[in-house]
Amino acid sequence: NVVVDGLNPFSSLSIYHWLLTISWPQFLAFIVACYIGVNVLFAFAFLLCGPDALQSITGSFAGHTFYRAFFFSVDSFATIGYGNIIPVGVPANLLVTIEALLNIVGVALATGVIFARFSRPSSRIIYSRNAIVAPYRSMTGLEFRIANGRRSQLIDVQVQAILTKIERVGGSTIRKFYELSLERNRVVFFPLSWTVVHPIDPQSPLWGLTHKDLVDGDAELLVLLIATDETVSQAVHSRSSYQADEIVWGAKFANMFMRTEAEGIIGMNLSQIHNIEPAALPIVSSVQGFQSQTS
Repeated sequence: NVVVDGLNPFSSLSIYHWLLTISWPQFLAFIVACYIGVNVLFAFAFLLCGPDALQSITGSFAGHTFYRAFFFSVDSFATIGYGNIIPVGVPANLLVTIEALLNIVGVALATGVIFARFSRPSSRIIYSRNAIVAPYRSMTGLEFRIANGRRSQLIDVQVQAILTKIERVGGSTIRKFYELSLERNRVVFFPLSWTVVHPIDPQSPLWGLTHKDLVDGDAELLVLLIATDETVSQAVHSRSSYQADEIVWGAKFANMFMRTEAEGIIGMNLSQIHNIEPAALPIVSSVQGFQSQTS
């Protein structure tokens, strides 16, 4: 949730990175647009070579010089070569030479990008819609729930949580970042869901704060997940965040586990990963938080 200004648009532009990160519909639309655009450009170039630069031995596209030039460009670019239209003269054949070279380079680049998109490791981590402040042992804890949205297995999963909020320090308003200590920041196997918990103890930056304090401080919980995809044996990353209004106080996550009676296999219902239920926070924690604020 940041805006970067002052960058040179040309120095910061990376076509390769952009082609790797856009969606598949956008990527395919870009390929189709480039293909049509190149052929339209060469069609006009053939027209500039004169009315006799392209001749049809079958009389096709008679009276439609642009269509004849466009579809001849398509045949040349795709190396189809039906032979019904032939270039005549040095300028027209020179354009065919350039287009053939452009086809070799373009197909190689497009093939490389498509292979990179397919081979690039990625994860599909499902994050709970809300983070919650829930009862945790004899105090409270900041929690969110995650699950693997793919059938592939993730191993050595590590999570890092950072709280950022605006504070007044020495008469100045600055944004500070706090790395939150977690009950467990690493699991070896990740077959089911994982409820990540940050205990709100006296050492926590959330100790003594209320939901209003987080909203007033424009707080946000940043989450970074790193794991190894067992199928491809490569590291995958995932990140998400929860803004202050996405943190629900006084709630707990609903049970999403299930067990088959016949086989006794444990499973989970991913459709319930976002479900939360009301929960009363420990009174002792509220009193301690109030004392921390007044002190």
